[in-house]
Amino acid sequence: MNIALIAHDKKKELMVQFCIAYCGILSKHDICATGTTGKLVAEATGLKIERFLPGSQGGEQQIGARVSYNEIDMVLFFRDPLTKKQYEPDVHSLIRLCDMHNIPIATNVATAEMLVLGLARGDLDWRDIVNPKNRR
Repeated sequence: MNIALIAHDKKKELMVQFCIAYCGILSKHDICATGTTGKLVAEATGLKIERFLPGSQGGEQQIGARVSYNEIDMVLFFRDPLTKKQYEPDVHSLIRLCDMHNIPIATNVATAEMLVLGLARGDLDWRDIVNPKNRR
């Protein structure tokens, strides 16, 4: 699976700790991330991560484009709901794209943990359920 990682500034350390905890599962998949988040996670875990621009410079849109082309299977987006950002419309745009393309998106650590544990158990071959023609 192709998994995208995004974290707002106040959630970057949480994303790093999450990826350390689930490194064994994540290492079996292709990971991409916004710039700073990807750098921090890669340095802490040794995971190979394709890095895009920082989120505030268009990284979230780059991931959104890949969602639109069915190149992303899951998004882990640790967002800070208490800090209003000037790029908040980009957040809503990405969530809307995931909803439109039926891509699971976790916006907090509890949901991310459920998705990653489901991935490890093999429960998340969801594309086969939605469209049996996608069977690999």
